[in-house]
Amino acid sequence: MRFPQPVRDSDGHSSPVWARKKRRGGGAGGLVSFVVTLLALFGALTAALGIKEQSLAEGGAMMDGWIAAGVNAARELAGQTPEAGEAAEAAAETAGDAAATAAAATAATAAAPAAAPAKS
Repeated sequence: MRFPQPVRDSDGHSSPVWARKKRRGGGAGGLVSFVVTLLALFGALTAALGIKEQSLAEGGAMMDGWIAAGVNAARELAGQTPEAGEAAEAAAETAGDAAATAAAATAATAAAPAAAPAKS
């Protein structure tokens, strides 16, 4: 059987493309497909739990509980105590409250000159 020239020279040998022995390098394709698969699994799990609990919020809360339990177990294995994690959460909450207070004060200050009557 005779093959056209581009088919014969595709891999540097005189053989058809489908008879090649070399495999192309995977590159980051394996990592990308793994991440996409994980995201699809989480999406399917969220949808299934949303149907089961008749609410996506409750299904998401159930998954959050599982994730929190896993994180706490990983912290225990790493030797961290749950108190350290709670202290970090409290510090983050305090910082968030401070940022919200500052944003409210900034908004009130910006609104004050607009409310003042204009001088003629």
